[in-house]
Amino acid sequence: MKVGWNLGNTFEAICGETAWGGAITTQRLIDSVKAAGFNSVRIPVAWFCHSDTVNSVIDKDWINRVKQAVDFCINDSLYVVLNMHWDKGWLENRVNKTNQVKVNERLQKYWTEIANYFKSYDEHLLFAGANEPDVKDTIGMNVLLSYYQTFINVVRATGGNNSSRTLIIQGPSTDIDHTDKLMNELPKDKIENRLMVEVHYYSPYQFCLMDKDASWGKRFFYWGKNNHSSTDTAHNATWGEENLMEEKFDLMKQKFVDKGIPVIIGEFGAYKRKLPKGSNQKLHEASVEYFQEYLVKAAVSKGLVPFYWDVNMGLFNRSSGKTLDEKIKQAITKGAN
Repeated sequence: MKVGWNLGNTFEAICGETAWGGAITTQRLIDSVKAAGFNSVRIPVAWFCHSDTVNSVIDKDWINRVKQAVDFCINDSLYVVLNMHWDKGWLENRVNKTNQVKVNERLQKYWTEIANYFKSYDEHLLFAGANEPDVKDTIGMNVLLSYYQTFINVVRATGGNNSSRTLIIQGPSTDIDHTDKLMNELPKDKIENRLMVEVHYYSPYQFCLMDKDASWGKRFFYWGKNNHSSTDTAHNATWGEENLMEEKFDLMKQKFVDKGIPVIIGEFGAYKRKLPKGSNQKLHEASVEYFQEYLVKAAVSKGLVPFYWDVNMGLFNRSSGKTLDEKIKQAITKGAN
């Protein structure tokens, strides 16, 4: 894997593939993703919403439909990361001792079903145990490790290609600092060198995600050493630029990659805003494009695999497969090469 794309706001939508305004996923869309230069696709999935709440039996039509999306990717020789997403927070908002037994029981049932269903797939399919598990201390980290141990044990027990399938575990809150401080051991696995670690990167928040100015601070419209505005200085990034990104990625390189443990940045991105009058729209858009390029380049140079977070009508038209933002696509491609 080198650089990936997220089929976001689709199979993890509550509750249905098009529930959040997206289109039905097609081979045409995935062909466009491949043609754009991505060699991996992350498919976030909700399972709880499509299962029997008593026995945790996954709806057959749902898992069959997920399989179709996986097959679209496999048809194009893409790697696929199939995860267990937020899904009303039944896992990631319940990483505590109170819910530990119940969550582990549900994990065992879900992953037994999922792993058995996909056991014949080759190494192009990877399983990811969670999304963004809410953990900020050692107590929560220990509970989270028990969830991952269940995930690994169950998948391995199903046999077939699952005996050696690469599995991905998420750092606490998928936050790089928390992961560096708290994830000081990995779950046990009967086979060596088949575990990966996942973190996410949306920093600085004011540039990547913040949708309006707040009392504590303003949004950042301009990011990068050569992209600051001389006329709209109140919206220049004041922290979290190139040097900090390099430092964060170095933490993951030193803690995991240098020790033979691969790392994916399972989600990253910053979105283009329609700026108010008096702002520099072109400079803002150039900043967003530069952010994507710099992040991909920095990640790849340190052995990390970045996955761009994309939602309906973002980078691609989900119905036609047409590229909607050629400059973002080019920025990611340039960063990867």
